[in-house]
Parts: sequence; C-alpha cells; structure tokens
Amino acid sequence: MKKKIAITIGEPGGIGPEVTLKALIDEEIKAETIPIVIGNKAVLKETIGLLNIPMKLNPIVSPDEATHGVINFIDIPCKGFQKSMPTEEGGRASFAFIKKGVELALKRDVHAIVTAPISKSALKMAGLSWHGHTEMIAELTNTKDFRMMLIGGTLRVILATIHTALRNVPNMLSKDRVLKTILFAKRACHMLNIEEPNIGVAGLNPHAGEAGLFGDEEEVNISPAILKAKAQGINVSGPYPPDTVFFRALRGEFDIVLAMYHDQGLIPIKLHAFEKGVNVTVGLPIIRTSPDHGTAYDISWRAVANPSSMIEAIKLSLSLRL
Repeated sequence: MKKKIAITIGEPGGIGPEVTLKALIDEEIKAETIPIVIGNKAVLKETIGLLNIPMKLNPIVSPDEATHGVINFIDIPCKGFQKSMPTEEGGRASFAFIKKGVELALKRDVHAIVTAPISKSALKMAGLSWHGHTEMIAELTNTKDFRMMLIGGTLRVILATIHTALRNVPNMLSKDRVLKTILFAKRACHMLNIEEPNIGVAGLNPHAGEAGLFGDEEEVNISPAILKAKAQGINVSGPYPPDTVFFRALRGEFDIVLAMYHDQGLIPIKLHAFEKGVNVTVGLPIIRTSPDHGTAYDISWRAVANPSSMIEAIKLSLSLRL
C-alpha cells in the first residue's frame, strides 16, 4: 500500500513551496506515496502557476480524504507573505505548517512528516525561540533528548551537538553526552534497518588530540564513553582523526560516523552529496526527514531550485521505521 506522507512547505518566501511541488511530480514518488501537502492555498496556487504544473489542488481536511493524481493539501492560514526574504508572517506560517504536520504524525494519520526549509530569522521575527526544525519538533512531541542524523549517498553522520557556537562545544561533550549519542547512532541505524552497525567516532581535536598534545577531550570524555558503549555490546571504535574518519566511512569501514559538532559532520555530507543530503531527527516518537538545505532566498520564486534533496527526503521517509 502507498504510504501517506505529510509534507510541510516551509518558509513561504523561500524555495520550500517550489521544491515541494517539483518533488510531487517525480514518478517514483507518485508511484509509492500519497503526499499530503501542508501549506497555504494562495502560496500553492501561485507556485503551480510559476512552475506550470499540470496537477489540480485538492483541499482536504483529513488524510483520509486524499486521492491520487492531484495535489492533496491542508490549507493553513497565512496573513500574506513576501517572496525572497524572511518575514514575521512567514515565520508564523512556517510554525503553523509544522505544528499541523506533527499533529497528524502523532495521531498516525501519516507515516512520516517531511519538512521543507524554514528561516531561523523569520522564526525570530515571529517571536518564536527555536533555533530550527529539530528543536521545534522535539518540543512539539515532548521529546527531551534527540539527535540530528545527516545522510548523503552512502555517508551517514550523527551529531553530538547541534546548533551552538563552536566555543561551547568542548564543555558540552561530557562522557554521558557522547555515550548517549553512540546509543542514538545505534538507534538511527535501526531506523535504517541496519541491525548491528559499525559506529566510528570522530575526535574533537586535530589528530584526535594526539594523546593529549592538542587537547584532552578525547582522553577525558570521548574514549571513556566509547569504552562504556563497548561494554554494552555496541560495535563502536575511535576516536579517529576527523580528517580521515569520513573517508574511511565512505570506503565501507563504518555504517555511521559520530561527529562532535555541526560543521564537522555537515561539511563532509555536503561535499559528498550536496544536492541529495537528508536530515533525520533521531529520538522522536514520529518519523521526520528534511532536505539538507536552507530557504535559498537568493534563488527563490524563480523556478530554478533543485528538488533533489526534497525528493531524497521523501523517499527516505518511506523506508524508515521507529
């Protein structure tokens, strides 16, 4: 049976509406899913005109009403929107779209939620304190602990820390946090149907600290956490120098790499698969994926945005399990 997937259109002024509708005309997605777009009718109607998509809008109230061959959508109010820039209205609308999608996923009315990119600036303008989708959805689902996983081609990365200044990272990397992230890495692989994953852990410092010469985080916190995880029967090793561990993963040595901070993990993902990267939130009671790119205001509403990452996010959501 085709799975119902809720897709939020993200920031109305960005490329979210465009990549969402472009993804809906992908032949594989049409064959395998019943997409339910969560957005605003006026925004969707204008996007259809921009892209000249030969599909009709089908307003629904519940996923049970969704049919084939049309753009099923749940209309959420949006008090106007401005193209190609963050606005207070766009921030409020982005949140409203996500809230509805999470609601449907929690009720199991849909198999998963796929979220188009939002703007942190727009959220701030709207008086919303979240730094992004991940933290927002965690709060909406009452999830206290969670991790971000990125997938690009055959490379999988999970992050010990997410959206924080680089200067904060060393003090955040306690033994407990690193150990929990190793456990989340195993859980992430379970979602991907990899039952006994080989987990590689990146160090924080150059050369993974070089036995304390370039920092002691590896010896004080990271290595002890790895030893505790091994004692629990988890196949994990490291810490490895960050400049080689991702290459080794691409060569097949590791099923997933644990990165210590945001850019340490995202740079190799985007270098390897910039147009097809997918973000997965691990630890939620629902399945949530997202394209690994931003609102791209500079190219929005010009019909030139590449939908590849959104297409990959939808396809991946179909195969994930909790």
